Amino acid sequence: MRNFLIGVLLFALGTVAFPSPSRTLQASEPGENSGYYVFSYFMNNGEDGVHYAVSRDVYVWKALNDGKAILAPPVGKKTKLTRDPSVTRGPDGIFRLVWTVSWDGRSFGYAWSKDLIEWHDARPVPSLPDEPMARNTWAPEVFYDDASEQFYIIWSTTIPGRFSPANQGSSEDRYDHRVYFTTTKDFKTFAPPKLYFDPGHNVIDAFLAKKDGVYHLFYKDETLRPEKKIILEATSNNIEGPFSEGKVISAQSWVEGPSALLIDSDWIVYYDCYRDGKYGAVRSRNGGEWENVADLISFPKGTRHGTAFEVDKEVYDNLVEKFGVQE
Repeated sequence: MRNFLIGVLLFALGTVAFPSPSRTLQASEPGENSGYYVFSYFMNNGEDGVHYAVSRDVYVWKALNDGKAILAPPVGKKTKLTRDPSVTRGPDGIFRLVWTVSWDGRSFGYAWSKDLIEWHDARPVPSLPDEPMARNTWAPEVFYDDASEQFYIIWSTTIPGRFSPANQGSSEDRYDHRVYFTTTKDFKTFAPPKLYFDPGHNVIDAFLAKKDGVYHLFYKDETLRPEKKIILEATSNNIEGPFSEGKVISAQSWVEGPSALLIDSDWIVYYDCYRDGKYGAVRSRNGGEWENVADLISFPKGTRHGTAFEVDKEVYDNLVEKFGVQE
């Protein structure tokens, strides 16, 4: 209890206390066809396309294609952006990509690939077609749920006046986001979108993962007044909630875009320290307390809000052969 109270006090003062990580700790020993990771991300405003970095140990990430984009922005009207690219692989072996196509609008981008090199069927997908007042569709994340055998796409939207009027000024430009979702089995037909997550405050950048039958939702409290801008974790035994009260896991404020990797029983969550122009990360060993491992990681310069995911050796080797690794 004493340590908990100290942690609460330190967070209230603007700093979260974390134990110093051992620099000898490594990711799980890679097997013959495991331990191959890709990170999809954007740079600047997302105007040049989707970028990749690769890693074998989940700590040191190196850019592919000499740091240039792999996929140019394929969709968009007023603007063509590829912000917040999220990738997952379904049971059919196909990679599915979704991303933010613009700062406003009611759609997200979608494309698929067999190898992460050639992308197909790029198109906008309506997010909230029946909500004409919806201001935006931000940071879509795609997740395959093996229990229901379908894909979930979750994203954040502000619908003015939908929630507490007192919160309308809680962030920049009077945004007051909540998380919405749709489901699909084939990316041709989509279930009617619904509200997914409402923690009672402005929330963006929700990332869904699963461990031992429990769903973990990592997300950003976007509240500006009073200042939050932190990453939290909530859990549920049901993919559609309700979720537990969020627990702060980020080691600092003014961070966003959490992306989690589960390696054996250990979590590592990366996030974009966008004010500092760098990436941070925290780690939980065997479900224990979160520790700050920012000093152990490295990302290509300019990496913004990305998604880490594991691939097989063949996909990894083909990417490296095609694009080359930036040293």
